[in-house]
This record gives sequence, structure tokens and C-alpha cells, in this order.
Amino acid sequence: MRTTPLRIVVSGLAVTYPFGGVFWDYMQYLLGFARLGHDVLYVEDTGRWVYDPRAATFVEDAERNVKSFVDAIRMAAPMAADCWFVRDSRDRTYGRSWRDVAAFCRSADLFLNISGASIMRDEYFAARTVAYLDSDPMYTQATVARWKIDDVRKYHVFFTFAENIGAADCRVPEGGLQWIPTRQPIVLDCWRAASVPPGSRRDVLTTIASWEPSERGPMIDGVAYRGKSVEFERFIDLPARSPLPLELALSGPAPSGRLQNRGWRLVDAYAVSSDPLTYRRYLASSWGEWSVAKHAYVASKSGWFSCRTACYLALAVPAVVQDTGFGIAIPTGHGVLSFTSLDEAAGAIESVLAAPRHHSTSALEIAREYFDSDRVLAHVLEQALDAQIPRR
Repeated sequence: MRTTPLRIVVSGLAVTYPFGGVFWDYMQYLLGFARLGHDVLYVEDTGRWVYDPRAATFVEDAERNVKSFVDAIRMAAPMAADCWFVRDSRDRTYGRSWRDVAAFCRSADLFLNISGASIMRDEYFAARTVAYLDSDPMYTQATVARWKIDDVRKYHVFFTFAENIGAADCRVPEGGLQWIPTRQPIVLDCWRAASVPPGSRRDVLTTIASWEPSERGPMIDGVAYRGKSVEFERFIDLPARSPLPLELALSGPAPSGRLQNRGWRLVDAYAVSSDPLTYRRYLASSWGEWSVAKHAYVASKSGWFSCRTACYLALAVPAVVQDTGFGIAIPTGHGVLSFTSLDEAAGAIESVLAAPRHHSTSALEIAREYFDSDRVLAHVLEQALDAQIPRR
């Protein structure tokens, strides 16, 4: 582990999508690098309109979302109070001054463009190492395939949540790039105190999801890939087979009436994820998680593992989740139970119900062993800075 402090910039979408889960997705990189003793800066410079959950549409003015972001930092990550910069689609800036941000980036050891969220300005490419981190396999690779070669060459290293990439059965195209598998870092201290003992949780399996992403699914090698709706349809009759109620916190258009008729409980996603602490309480109160993955992750055997599921595990909440091939990197059967069929999903739920404390303990052990930010981010730094991968 490095002992010399580094200057690290991370990008994200926490203002663009002002939900508790999205906040944790990106801020745990910032908090995790800070835990390792590094000087950090969060940059959100997407050029996009931001999503207004109250109006359920995208808007040009980011001021309300920035205010929500500042409130979220105060309640969940006060150490990051002056470690952020946002530029909206109107070119208005918030947080640190652009002059300070440009100077920080020019002296940075690493600029980590997570989810490809940031517009990559010359000031950002001035960092010693510039890394692209793919959190959305298949969707990302379909986009990268259309990049100009000069844009690809500006990056030193490429990371991906596709843990299975390069394997014979994985359909995620590498596109001539050397993709390095990684996963969501979890700052365990942010979750430990919020954990609820198994006997005090609600007797329900939950998840938070979008029925279908707003963006069109990727088309790769003549195959069209889609979001979660395709996979939800495969398991729509699961409530009749489950010994525990199944609750979906859904955002976006979904066949609510049909889902409720099949026995699914539905709640509003924004109501349970409007800020990072509300989101954390909702996960912590659950007996376990049950969820499918995007069709693109499943059909490609990507090995993708959900950031949200990793948060459940950090709260010692077991997860019953659809198999994407992640068993190559993360153990299953205890704490994390994977399924590919309706029978397997029902059997996994019965297993969790039969031994809740065992699976709760196992869930936390997996979080510590495989998602602890100290380990995940130390590996990112080792690969990004020590490997000295040349620009292509």
C-alpha cells in the first residue's frame, strides 16, 4: 500500500442523478481514496441536463440538484464539504473555483473518469495518469467502439466492472483494449453503524431498480441487448413461489398493475432513495435483497456485480441476485446466492429464510473480503500507477 499521498480526481453523476444510491456509487471512491491518505477532488462536468425527480424529467438548471448534493455531503460525507466541483450544461460552476480545479488536475497523479461521466478537457488529461472506469459493461464497449483513435490514446488504462472479460464465454468485446477488472469500493465505516440485526428487519426482500434504462440498449455483433425489463419478465411469477414477500422500488415506466396482480409489492424508488441516509435505511431494514440484472449483463456473461448489492452486503444483508458470471471472482452460496432460473431463485430465498444469521454473517464477510475500499482502491492505484501502461 502506498504511503506517499497522491492527488486524485474522480468523476461521477451524483448531481446529474440526485438519488442516494448514485451518491454512494461515486462518493465512496472519494471517501475511500481519502481513507488511504490521499488528497482528493470530485468533479462532475458532464455537459448534460440533470434529472429532476420531482418533475420526473431532465432540466437544464442544476442549482436545485447541487443543493441536494450539498445536503447529502453534509449528512453522509462531511469530510468532502470542500472537495468538489460541478459544471452544468449552461457552463455555470459550483463548489471549487475552476482556477483551483484546473491547477489541481494539472498536478494530479490520477484522473479517474468513472462511468465515462466527464467531458474530458485538456486540464483533465494533464494528470499524470488518466484512467477510464467502465461501470456499465456492454453499454460502454458499444460506445468506445465509436471513439476516434486519438481519443482512446489519451487514456493510460481502462478498468471495467465486467469481472469475466476476456474469458471464453464472455461476450463483452475488448475492442483491442486491455480492460482490467475491478468492482465497487465500499467504505465499510459508512455502513457499519446503520446495520440492523436480522431479527429486527422487515420480513421482505427488496431492491431498487429501473424497469428499463432511458438509453437505448447496445447493439453488438448484430445482437440487441436491453435493460432489466427482459429479465424481470422471466421471473414475474416468482412471488407465488417465494416464502417471503418481494418488494420492488421502481423508477421509470413499468407495468405496475400487472406486477401487483402477480403479487409484487411496489414502492416509489425516489421515496426510499431520495438521499444517502434514506437509501441506507431502506437497504438495512430488508431481510435480504432479490434482484435481476440488466439483460446486457446477463446475456453477455459479463461478471458484472451490482454496486447496490455490495451496499446490502456491507449492512450484513444477504443478496439473492441473478447470475451474470460474477462467480469467477466473488463466492456464492453463502451471503450471496445467485440464480439463473425460477426454481433456483425460489430455492435461494428458502435457503436465506432457513438460516438468516448465517447468511447475514456471510454477507458481511464477503463485503469485507471483496469490496472493502482499502483493498479495491489500492488495486486500482497499483494497476493505474505502477503498471505504467503506455498510452495507445
